Amino acid sequence: MSDNENGVSAGTVMLSFLAGAAVGAGLALLYAPKSGRELREQISDLAEDAVDKIKEYTKEAQEKVKSTLEEGKDIIKEKKSILSTAIEAGKEAMEREKEKYKEA
Repeated sequence: MSDNENGVSAGTVMLSFLAGAAVGAGLALLYAPKSGRELREQISDLAEDAVDKIKEYTKEAQEKVKSTLEEGKDIIKEKKSILSTAIEAGKEAMEREKEKYKEA
């Protein structure tokens, strides 16, 4: 997950932008000269569109989080394997050195 300089993810910025756009569009509709019924229908349509987009971006964000977690798990497994190998090699070297001192 890439964060900008303020520590806010791109998904959060996009979600905030969409929410602001929805509020702005809603206010524009409220001030437009229309009948009450037309206005309510437009606000309803706008709200449905905003909810759909928010759900879509939320789903994308969840998928990115899952992907990042899986990548993190893979990296941890790899580093754990490397560390285990290094520890095992260190133990073997220590045993060889002990054998040298026993023989001497």
